[in-house]
Amino acid sequence: MVESLQIFEAIELKEVPFMETKEINEGGTIREILFNSDNEEKAYLLVDDDLKRIWTYNSEKCSFRLQIYGNILAHMVSRQLRLFYRVYPLNIYNKNDQKFQEILDKSISGGRANAITKDDFKSPTYGMNVGPDISVIQTLDVHKAIEYIEDIPKPEDFVRKFLIIGGNVFTDIETTESILAEEKSVRKPLKLGRLNRGFTLFDDEYSLRLIVNNRSVQGLELYVDKNSKPKALDLNIPVFEEERFSNAGSIDVLLNSFQIPDDPIEAVEDQSSNQDQSDDED
Repeated sequence: MVESLQIFEAIELKEVPFMETKEINEGGTIREILFNSDNEEKAYLLVDDDLKRIWTYNSEKCSFRLQIYGNILAHMVSRQLRLFYRVYPLNIYNKNDQKFQEILDKSISGGRANAITKDDFKSPTYGMNVGPDISVIQTLDVHKAIEYIEDIPKPEDFVRKFLIIGGNVFTDIETTESILAEEKSVRKPLKLGRLNRGFTLFDDEYSLRLIVNNRSVQGLELYVDKNSKPKALDLNIPVFEEERFSNAGSIDVLLNSFQIPDDPIEAVEDQSSNQDQSDDED
């Protein structure tokens, strides 16, 4: 396996299309580029031909605008490589994470990707207004969103209390799984219910993390410090709890609900009369 990556810098332009990439050929390792003090405001694309991945990386002082441009350019490189390469954000990893360190230690080399230039934006293959894959609004698959979010490392010294995907609210529960006579405890999201339409507000003690994949919001995570004792979740809109167990009922009640009165008009009048009498008594 070749321990090298192809690296591009995302460049912000002052005129349309406002962005392009420049391949970096100088330097020994990825670490020397990403952690150079002169590059603290830059964004990069790392192309891994072995794993078929394109890593995006935003330096500590990188502007939000340049971060957006870097993500767009990464997906343009993916389309250039016939969509065989998937885009992943390298910033989701802690700097001490083993995976992050392995990438930093890789050397810089050429590869299959070409730099994205102004001319690429004139082609319908890369045009920003062409093709369904550029759409910001997408149908969210809850199960895939959960899988994606669970693969992202959790913040250190924090515990996730709630997870919101679409209109659904989840919390983490600990379960015991048996694998070949070996038992281990795992934490999995448990659906609590669904949120009503509207905006949800939380107490200040909750730390909020927004998860985005391919410019589509996957979900919101609410974390608390491990050593804190937060109050109950304060929702300013109702949560409709889901019934997890079936309760025994009367078949007579069900059958009566389908019965049609002999005189529907008289039945409606009797019901209205009873309601008026009840209102008078109140």
